[in-house]
Amino acid sequence: MLDLRFVVDNLDEVRKALGRRGPQHTVLLDQVAELRARRSTGIQARDAKIQAQKSANDAMAKAPKGTPEFAQKREELKALSGEIKVLEGEVAAIEAQIADILLGLPNLPDPTTPDGKSEEDNQVVRTWGDKPTEVGDKPRDHVDLGTALGILDFERAGRISGARFCVMVGEGARLERALTQFMLDLHTREHGYVEITPPVLVKGESLQNTGQLPKFEADLFKTEKGGADRSYDLYLSPTSEVQLVNMHAGEILEESQLPVRFTARTECFRSEAGSYGKDTRGLIRNHQFGKVELVQITAPEESEAAHEALTGHAEKVLQKLGLHYRLMLLCAADMGFGSRKTYDLEVWLPGQNAFREISSCSNMGDFQARRAQIRYRKAAAPGSNAKEKPRLAHTLNGSGLAVGRTLVAILEQGQRPDGSVVIPEALRPYFGKDVILPKKG
Repeated sequence: MLDLRFVVDNLDEVRKALGRRGPQHTVLLDQVAELRARRSTGIQARDAKIQAQKSANDAMAKAPKGTPEFAQKREELKALSGEIKVLEGEVAAIEAQIADILLGLPNLPDPTTPDGKSEEDNQVVRTWGDKPTEVGDKPRDHVDLGTALGILDFERAGRISGARFCVMVGEGARLERALTQFMLDLHTREHGYVEITPPVLVKGESLQNTGQLPKFEADLFKTEKGGADRSYDLYLSPTSEVQLVNMHAGEILEESQLPVRFTARTECFRSEAGSYGKDTRGLIRNHQFGKVELVQITAPEESEAAHEALTGHAEKVLQKLGLHYRLMLLCAADMGFGSRKTYDLEVWLPGQNAFREISSCSNMGDFQARRAQIRYRKAAAPGSNAKEKPRLAHTLNGSGLAVGRTLVAILEQGQRPDGSVVIPEALRPYFGKDVILPKKG
């Protein structure tokens, strides 16, 4: 969430920055300025009434009980008390309006985020590896490959749950499990992340803290407990970024505890309300999917370097698997709601003859930390006993990686003309085989 004081005190700067994301994001700024002015006027009026209340109270204390003066001051106090309550209600209502508007405003782009109007304006930072040459003249996509190998079953998944689900069968299930273990081992043993197994059901407050609510409620699955008690109504998490960021919601960390690095593998759930029929075939955009998430909490001055490092951690997964990919720097108009700067990793899929996103790695600045009240306290200067005032931390997140999309890339880049799929060497100790062979007969 943006800081109200910064928004109002730097209205032109904020308008220009939000305009980089698109003109639709600037229309509420004038309303914020107007509401803040009304809030200030309301607070001044309330404080004046409170001061008058104190004076009247002092005067009544000095007046003899039972006199007309005492009765007059008592009636004056009653009137002032009612007026103060009215003013407090008006200020609270204005503050609620301001909060609602701020919750709907996206993060300000970092100065190093390029301008642009769509994904066509994203910039290629670097490309790693080469397009596979052994996939044959007419490489198949993962749906045809997985179905022929008997490891992906979309038809039975449809019977169980409907469209945009998949059943992993046999070596498909084992491949998904192997990828999960490989990614978690890499991030915990080599990259210094602490593995977490969080709940999958989350509160609306947790989603608001990370920016999914109220903006993306249509893309969420909400559960309801049976009966009249609605206190257990929860959401299925769309990404474990939600749980990992909220691990320290409302806390004040010591500077020595930073950076915090968490990783988790969870099932994620999205309705894909805004996809409008896009990627309905296969595993690319399912309602349920596995993902290994990376989250860091850092001091502000460390977040830029942490962003580069986190992106490198996601890249390392692809590099160890030998998968051809490219790194993209997203333009301001194509970034996620809470991000100030985002890198996308796009893996090459021969069956689609295209690069497709497999991870987004974002620096959120203090956008989520302000919502979730994640703060830290700098260490006191040597020889000083004075405590530093708590400051907002920065949060960062990225997929390390989306498990289903990585499986897709392995199938498509590892396919051979005979219908087999070669398993990346780094994954073989986890998977237990070098190749998936076509079913006999």
